[in-house]
Amino acid sequence: MDELKALGKPFDISKWAVQEAWERVKANQGSAGVDGVSIREFEKDLKNNLYKIWNRMSSGAYFPPPVKAVEIPKAHGGGTRVLGVPSVADRVAQTVVAGVLEARVEMIFHPDSYGYRPKRSALDAVGVCRQRCWKYDWVVELDIRKFFDSVPHDLIVRAVEANTDLPWVVLYVKRWLVAPLVLPDGTLQDRDHGTPQGSAISPVLANLFLHYAFDAWMARVFPAMPFERYADDAVVHCSSRGQAERVLAAIAERMGEVGLELHPDKTRIVYCKDG
Repeated sequence: MDELKALGKPFDISKWAVQEAWERVKANQGSAGVDGVSIREFEKDLKNNLYKIWNRMSSGAYFPPPVKAVEIPKAHGGGTRVLGVPSVADRVAQTVVAGVLEARVEMIFHPDSYGYRPKRSALDAVGVCRQRCWKYDWVVELDIRKFFDSVPHDLIVRAVEANTDLPWVVLYVKRWLVAPLVLPDGTLQDRDHGTPQGSAISPVLANLFLHYAFDAWMARVFPAMPFERYADDAVVHCSSRGQAERVLAAIAERMGEVGLELHPDKTRIVYCKDG
């Protein structure tokens, strides 16, 4: 560390972490960001490109470029959603920080959080949900309205600060949160809330935020109510309709406390038929 400081590198980030991050980015493929540089083009000067990322991150001089906004149709109709596509180099830098955060927070995450986690899938959540529906007759089905567009930056940063003593992790998370979006018409959109869906850092930030906003809160306030959460969707199991109504009202209030809102059309109470 003293040697790094002598070289003007206040942050101890290993070159191997950057190399591993690149390998993950390459495996995921994806399109070019605002700079137009594809995975293949980035790889043509790989050694130099990875060195630049490491050098700037280690010295505190890494500033993310704007994120390209891409509109895609929603899976079941109902308009479009906006994905944020960072540049390939920025995806590598984000993956370095995401890896550090994931290693720390995986151990604290709730066992019924299934989204964006290793060796877990939506099918796992559905399987557990199905079993619990045999025991509990009612469920509260939740959807947070425009979660990735609305999540408050200050609460994300507080959650990150509570789970790392590495100042560079907090520094770069703050910079990524406010990196502007380049809209399809070419205009720049500044951001003071939200974290773009599609970026490498967003999944762990979303899970970390919702761990405190929902998972840990549910375990504390409604310990007898099992649930499954996949990203910003969740199912809570209840014994009666009255209980489901009380739980739903409490969750709606909780979401308001953390700057979010339940989707009025996609949030509902459902009776589980035995068949």
